[in-house]
Amino acid sequence: MTAAPLNNPILWIHGEALGPANPALLAWPGQPAVFVFDDALISGTGAMQSQGLSLKRLGFLYECLLELPVTIRRGDVAAEVLAFARRHDADGVVTTAAVDPRFAQLCAPISAALPLQVLPVEPFVDLGAGALPLGDLRRFSRYWRRAEPLVWERWSGLRSDQSSDQSPANPTARPRGARPRSDR
Repeated sequence: MTAAPLNNPILWIHGEALGPANPALLAWPGQPAVFVFDDALISGTGAMQSQGLSLKRLGFLYECLLELPVTIRRGDVAAEVLAFARRHDADGVVTTAAVDPRFAQLCAPISAALPLQVLPVEPFVDLGAGALPLGDLRRFSRYWRRAEPLVWERWSGLRSDQSSDQSPANPTARPRGARPRSDR
């Protein structure tokens, strides 16, 4: 990737950092940003054969994108990102790190054509190094079984530092609307 200073980069927003706290959006406010719906991922074809994305997942991604200052494209991710960069006379691409095994494959053609800066992302929850093999990323339930206790532990700690409308008599109360975990 690159350490060269960029003056006019475009931002490549991907599915692992869809929110206003995306480090690329925060580091480069006002710069043109693009999200590409990956045809290979949607259809389940390509090097990482999968079942493809469900209509619910596509709808969720689209609704998240509507909240962000991004241009939405569909096609080959690297080709679309590079075409977007050319249209904006960009001198590089800024994105955020991802755990998706395809990320390196997507970055290779981009970094071959333009400097690519990959910014770190604060994890939702730190499971520790090597806590989940990459194969486990295909199933959210496997990840969530490990992450959920840490999330509630962190939330309980934050809760004691902040005022809340939850009952002070119950320091382990879950946020309004949260479903309790069923012990299996």
